[in-house]
Amino acid sequence: MNYETPPAAPQPVPQPVRVALPQAIPYVTYAIIGVTVVVYLLQVASVLLFGYPTTFSNIDWLSLYGARINEFIQAGQLWRLLTPVLLHGSVTHIFFNMYALLSFGSALEQFFGRGRFLALYLLGAFAGNVTSFLLTGGYSVGASTAVFGLVGAEAVFLYRNRRLLAGTFRNAIGNVLFIIAINLFLGASLPGIDNWGHIGGLLGGLMFTWFASPLWEIEGIAPMLYVTDRRSVGEVITGAALVLVVFGALAAWKMMSG
Repeated sequence: MNYETPPAAPQPVPQPVRVALPQAIPYVTYAIIGVTVVVYLLQVASVLLFGYPTTFSNIDWLSLYGARINEFIQAGQLWRLLTPVLLHGSVTHIFFNMYALLSFGSALEQFFGRGRFLALYLLGAFAGNVTSFLLTGGYSVGASTAVFGLVGAEAVFLYRNRRLLAGTFRNAIGNVLFIIAINLFLGASLPGIDNWGHIGGLLGGLMFTWFASPLWEIEGIAPMLYVTDRRSVGEVITGAALVLVVFGALAAWKMMSG
């Protein structure tokens, strides 16, 4: 007696599904850009009102507005480890920094949330200016310390969520690493660029985000899928505290050693 083998059941074909990602207007990014532009306009207006110079040709406005000037920090003006992020030396300087902030900040703020994003920006600025205080003389201004913190944060965010982002991870992380490499190369090659500030901001962003980056997981039932963040508030606080303690200790050591 012959028996026919029943046909195998057709294998289900994987179907693409949409996953809802966090969507929000990046108000903090816009606010930072707005405040920074207003401060720069005040710098320019000061030459009309008070005669203060507004470019690197004279150091008076730098000391007035809060640039990173080592001797003033040594004298106790610790706010200069943050205020340089609001100051810029030219229209070109502020344009490129604000363009980079908008490019990286818009997406990161949606993924990180407003509070965590603002903490990231300020911690990158602090870490960058402390590193510059430790390893360079003269003075420096600019938001690039904080922007490099954002770039470092994007790298960690992509790495932490590489399984979920498997389809785009390699290209995305490659682009970020290329941006880091080319900017550090240019910073080392061209005069007038505070590359140590960039490196410090990058390290601050990496350190904070290693503990504070969103850790996404997919929830819901297809086709209504969405991502949730498994990161706890305690982990975010740990990341912020680590940056503050490490770079704060380095700044204190520099001040005590003279």
